[in-house]
Amino acid sequence: MKRRRFVLGLSTSVILPTLAKAQQRKRRPRLGALITIGSEAQDRIAALNRGLRVRGWTDGENLEIEYHWADGSKQRIAEIANVLVNSRPDLILAHSSPSVPPLLRLTQDIPIVFVQVSDPVGQGFVKNLTRPGGNVTGFAAFEFSVAGKWVELLKELSPNVDRIGILYNPTTTPYDQYVVHGKAAADALGIPLTQVEVRDRGEINLILGKFGERPGGGLVLLPDPFTSIHREAIVDTAARLGVSAIYPYRAYVDSGGLCSYSYDVSDLFFRSATYVDRILRGEKAGDLPVQLVTRYQLVFNLKTAKRMGLTLPPTLLARADEVIE
Repeated sequence: MKRRRFVLGLSTSVILPTLAKAQQRKRRPRLGALITIGSEAQDRIAALNRGLRVRGWTDGENLEIEYHWADGSKQRIAEIANVLVNSRPDLILAHSSPSVPPLLRLTQDIPIVFVQVSDPVGQGFVKNLTRPGGNVTGFAAFEFSVAGKWVELLKELSPNVDRIGILYNPTTTPYDQYVVHGKAAADALGIPLTQVEVRDRGEINLILGKFGERPGGGLVLLPDPFTSIHREAIVDTAARLGVSAIYPYRAYVDSGGLCSYSYDVSDLFFRSATYVDRILRGEKAGDLPVQLVTRYQLVFNLKTAKRMGLTLPPTLLARADEVIE
């Protein structure tokens, strides 16, 4: 009887670890994604999934992806960050600058890959671009110096601009250094630059209306979850008031905006799959260099220019990557 108990105990001690190992082998790694805005998100998620499939990962087969949508709300971003970290995924994908600080405050061990983040070194997310260190790396978006290029383009496409407003929501975008570079370019052109802050949907018409009360105003929009969510209202108001504007993403021009100077956002999500793959296969986030945007696209909407009574310089149109007619 004692021998039977021993054999049963021995068998159990062998079987249970074997079952546990089998279950572990079957367990699919989990990727938690914090997406700050929903507009255009489907295209970007499709690009991420294409990139993952190229590298052998398919959501629902050998990988589980959990998407969380913040809809541009700073409070919602913080709540999702807390939920994600507590759920202990194998990896977190963090979309845009506002999503990174709450995640870094909550975890120093779960790997984080950020996408569409401005100046990650300047914001203190990584030590340097070559060896980020810690548990975070990713794909940077604009460098702050691009604000100077936006100001120069605005003056070039609309020579009559005699004052420039740089528009953003101070609670949802890192605006300080954009303003510094934008002001330097405006000063060089002899044009005053003012900060135009909007914090809710109701302020868009009111504040843009005041800015557009007299001719000669031009706008530079900063990359910002808030302005992206409300891009149609901003585009419509600017065009109606005859205010020339440079936008940070192609989607604004598709919605009727005058001009954008940006990068392919979906391509950035596609490329982010390379780091998701490498980290899931054992590499450390802090050892992977931060990747930068290598190509910008200049896009114009001629229909909007005609609606505003604006003739775009041929030399500028010749440099365009695309012209919407």
